Amino acid sequence: MERFFYSVTATLPDEPTAARFLAWLAEGHIDDVIKGGAESGQAIRLDSSDDGIRVEARYLFADRAAYEAYDAGPAIALRAEGAERFGGAGVRFERRTGLVAYESGNA
Repeated sequence: MERFFYSVTATLPDEPTAARFLAWLAEGHIDDVIKGGAESGQAIRLDSSDDGIRVEARYLFADRAAYEAYDAGPAIALRAEGAERFGGAGVRFERRTGLVAYESGNA
């Protein structure tokens, strides 16, 4: 069985918005994605870029089917909440998915 990777990268316009976004992730959103089917989750503040402050939320699912069940169910409300909180604040979201090709260590 191949584990499945899902990430959401948010590009944030300023430090106050980045702080609010990181707090939202840490204070329940990542746990809600785990309750919705992910095995684990992380919030990564990426090194600086020219287009704004970037934060990536990374999740691992047991397999593609577990991700697809999350995507068709709990993800709908969770994405709506993110759009409601941050959609009008100049935040851009980018999502990526894929099969984990190789893992080592305490991933």
